[in-house]
This record gives sequence, C-alpha cells and structure tokens, in this order.
Amino acid sequence: MLEALSYEFFQNALLAGLLLSIISGVIGSLIVVNRITFLAGGIAHSSYGGIGLAIYLGLPVLFGATVFAVISAIIVAIITLNNRNKADSIIGIMWAAGMAIGIVFVDLTPGYNVDLMSYLFGSILAVSYNDILYMFVLDVLLISLVLYFYKEILSVSYDAQFSSLRGISVKFFYTLILVMAALCIVAAIRVVGLILVIALLTIPTYISLMYVNNLSKMMFLSSFFAALFTVIGLLLSYYYDISSGASIILVSVFCLFFAKSIEKIKQ
Repeated sequence: MLEALSYEFFQNALLAGLLLSIISGVIGSLIVVNRITFLAGGIAHSSYGGIGLAIYLGLPVLFGATVFAVISAIIVAIITLNNRNKADSIIGIMWAAGMAIGIVFVDLTPGYNVDLMSYLFGSILAVSYNDILYMFVLDVLLISLVLYFYKEILSVSYDAQFSSLRGISVKFFYTLILVMAALCIVAAIRVVGLILVIALLTIPTYISLMYVNNLSKMMFLSSFFAALFTVIGLLLSYYYDISSGASIILVSVFCLFFAKSIEKIKQ
C-alpha cells in the first residue's frame, strides 16, 4: 500500500476514486429507491455520443459527455413521465443510438487514434488534475442539491402520488434526480467506464439495503462501501496489473454475494 502511494498517478487515482465514491453512494441510493436503474443505464450509454462528438469537435471529452448525458436525462424524464409503457423501447433506442453516434464521430475524426476501451471500461490510473477538480465540484454541487431538497426528494422517491397531493412538483424532482444521475455517470466514466458504471452506482446500495432502510443512512453507508471497494480494487489492479475498473466492480460483486450469503445463513 505504501509503495503504491509513493506514485503520483496512484495518489490521483485514489483521490478520484474516493470523490466518486461519495457521490455514487448518494446518487446510487436515489437510483435504486426510485427504481430507475435501467433508465440510468440508458443515459450512461447515450452519453457515449457526447464523447464522440467532443472528440470530433476538439472539445473536452467530459464537457461533451456531460451535455449529452444531461440532454438524454431530460428526454428520458419526459418520456417516462408521459409514456411509461413505451419507456423500455425508447430507452433501448437511445442506448444504441448514443453508442453508434459516438463511434461514428470518433471514426470521422481525422488522424485521431483513441483507445475506446478506456471510455468503455475506465482508466482511473490515468486521471488528470482537471478530472479530479471536476469530480470535486460535482460532489459539492450534487450533495448541496440533495441536502437542500432532501425532504422533497425523499417524498417523491417513496410516494410520488402523495407528494403530488402535497403540492410537490413530482415532474421537477423526478427530472432533477435523473439529471443528477447523468452528472454522476459522466464522472464515473473515468473510473469504471460506461459499461460498468451502473454496477458501481447500485451494488453498494444493494448491500446497504440489507442493513438500513433510512435514505440518509443508506446514502452514507453506500458511499462507505463504494470507497472501500474502490480502494481494494485499485490495490488489486496495481499489484496484479489488471484493469482498474473491472477490478473495482469484481470486488463489489464478490462483496455483494458474500453479504447475501451471510444474510441467508442468519435466516
């Protein structure tokens, strides 16, 4: 551990992983309790179109992915609020279209040889100062929003119909949750990639649900588990020279199965 920490790239990776763990625990809890895991997956893969477009136009990749992901989140919110029966098919189309758009724009970029795998499966060991700064600002922004609107978000997440009767704008807060999920997904691209991002956002929360049923406690515990899995995954990645994103997710999956096994034994 001390040997790994002597390298600047590992220090940056650890800091980025911890920053992402905090917000993924908070937003992941909202994704799970609102049952929008599939929607979040659609947004994640749609954002790949923004990555390709940013590369083609010479813009920062995170900026392109953020714009595309937020727009996708708003579209998803509109569709699922008004046409829930058609949500699955629409999300599937957006999922495929976003990936296809991203690949086409990368192919059209003259003289650009990008490692697409780094965006699909993450490259946390290559995070830059700007990536860390982006994650820090995002942590502050999203946590501030959750704290400020906590009562409304809590109400909408557990009983949308009752919230509407109380005068709470369900459409606004549902859209806000999806937009926050989109921003969190973009940050996670650098850590675990688009393919694995939903696992990082949901597995710590699924484990937390075994021990707490309070949303605020769930957020805290999920962040703790996400941070723990990230640190262990990074160390395994460093010592065994394997993909960091995949390593983090495998640690998460192992811990989920272990927790489930312990729960069954107790029963």
